[in-house]
Amino acid sequence: MNDTLQRFLFEHTPIRGEVVRLDAAWQEVLSRHDYPPLVRARLGEMMASCLLLSATLKFKGAVIMQVQGDGPINLMVVEATARRTVRGMAQWQGEVAAGNLRGQFGDGRLTITIDSGSGERYQGIVALEGDSLADAIDAYLERSEQLPTRMWLAADGRSAAGLLLQKLPGSEQDTDAWGRVQALGATVAAEELLTLPAQELVHRLFHEEDVRLFDAEPVSFHCSCSRERVAGMLHNLGEAEVQDILHSEGVIEVTCEFCNQRYRFDAVDAARLFTPAAPDVGSTRH
Repeated sequence: MNDTLQRFLFEHTPIRGEVVRLDAAWQEVLSRHDYPPLVRARLGEMMASCLLLSATLKFKGAVIMQVQGDGPINLMVVEATARRTVRGMAQWQGEVAAGNLRGQFGDGRLTITIDSGSGERYQGIVALEGDSLADAIDAYLERSEQLPTRMWLAADGRSAAGLLLQKLPGSEQDTDAWGRVQALGATVAAEELLTLPAQELVHRLFHEEDVRLFDAEPVSFHCSCSRERVAGMLHNLGEAEVQDILHSEGVIEVTCEFCNQRYRFDAVDAARLFTPAAPDVGSTRH
């Protein structure tokens, strides 16, 4: 199993790159949901792209990428953190046919939220356009950050992977280098992304360039849901609404859409949510 993100830099030219490969982390996601092949492919691509995007930022929080539309795939959400953890989920209805983004997501929009980890959140929303998810994300990045970026993504039942190239601020004389590096990156095949180790992939694509490869960073699946978080959500609903749900359902069951973990709250559990904690009076010696 190879779950890593590896960065590389083109020496003497303001261009950077990243390669991500998910094996075990991707299998963790697939073991929790029975996604049709085309839904699975789009979700894997989106997980790889979200990790690639998170690695371009210097922050301690998370990047949340969401695609929402009125097509067969109506919702897809992925979260990647600065700790190199990732989780994702998708919702769909009916048959998802092969084709471009519009055929699968319908009239959709791409939302990217950056949670800085210090309470600040930045969000950008654009129409979902292009033939592929990589096209849509490239257009978003160029429009929002004005940094020319290219991504290539692939996913199957075993792995999800991606390659990112990004032109950093620099001299206009570097335009030729950016065009050349893009052309080399565009020769990558899905099978290469999904099977080759990062070092071999970078060498195969850019062996004529002066490239510095950094140490690989491990990537893992992690879901941040917990019973405490669900309890907090129920508390925010208010006691009256929680009691109404209990009266009609007998019990409250909440299932995490990311990891499929189920949390169950009965009447006793619900009562504890709204019982003030006893004050800590400590002990007194006489």
